[in-house]
Amino acid sequence: MEAAPAYRERIKQDIGSIINALDLSDLHKHFLRSRWLDMLLWMDGKATRARTWHYVMRLAAIIGGVIVPALVSVNMSSAAASELIGWLTFALSLLVALSVAVEEFFHFGERWRHYRRMSELLKAEGWQFLQLSGPYRTSGSHAAAFPLFAERVEACARTELEEYMTSVVPERIGQEKT
Repeated sequence: MEAAPAYRERIKQDIGSIINALDLSDLHKHFLRSRWLDMLLWMDGKATRARTWHYVMRLAAIIGGVIVPALVSVNMSSAAASELIGWLTFALSLLVALSVAVEEFFHFGERWRHYRRMSELLKAEGWQFLQLSGPYRTSGSHAAAFPLFAERVEACARTELEEYMTSVVPERIGQEKT
């Protein structure tokens, strides 16, 4: 788990040095670091954590779900072994049920995909701005492209919030998932 924070710190330093080299005002450089880069790194970290939890919960459910039927079918002649198998079956069944319930409650898989998508959108937007490509191609300079970049980053932030509230964690009491 320590590799991800080290990676994000390296990216923060690398992109920070690129930002420092741009012909922009200090205020615009500050925006790039505190709004775009911090949002990008935050989304990336959230995606990594959600992916890890999604995999842990899914693997526990899958592996336990395969082992439980096998344990149920084991017929031991020893009472002590039979009792041990019974408790083991109970414990694994409980682990499977808890894993499925926690995944359903927190929606780690949906969160992972959401944060990863938003992280990649912010990353692409930033690289296009830094390289003056895509929608910034005709701007001529980073200073001239900055207002469009700021507008597009804020639109991405609004979209992220709307998608998160409507798709990732909507209230589902008494409702079927669509």
